[in-house]
Amino acid sequence: QVQLVESGGGLAQAGGSLRLSCVASDPTAGAYSMAWFRQAPGKERVFVAAIRWSGGLTYYADFVKGRFTISRVNGKNTVSLLMDNLSPEDTAVYYCAAGAVTTRTEDYPYWGQGTQVTVSS
Repeated sequence: QVQLVESGGGLAQAGGSLRLSCVASDPTAGAYSMAWFRQAPGKERVFVAAIRWSGGLTYYADFVKGRFTISRVNGKNTVSLLMDNLSPEDTAVYYCAAGAVTTRTEDYPYWGQGTQVTVSS
């Protein structure tokens, strides 16, 4: 059972930056790809970014391309999401997930508890 723990959420001003981190407790997490999703109040959880654990290929939702960067820390089962040029529309709970590299929530069997990101205008 892979456990994921996110950190790094908080409050930022529009145009600012935040970095989220996700640590996987089990070394077997290396067999999965990692992703970030987000869920705003009253909305569905949507795909933000993903990275293949093997090879490091990255994938982004159109609304974060050029602003967010997903990366991994080799040997530490950690993936991070650097969020630049934040806007109030980025306000949401951000979730780390482990599974197949797709944009669908149902393809990720493991989830973190989520971390709140709030961007003020």
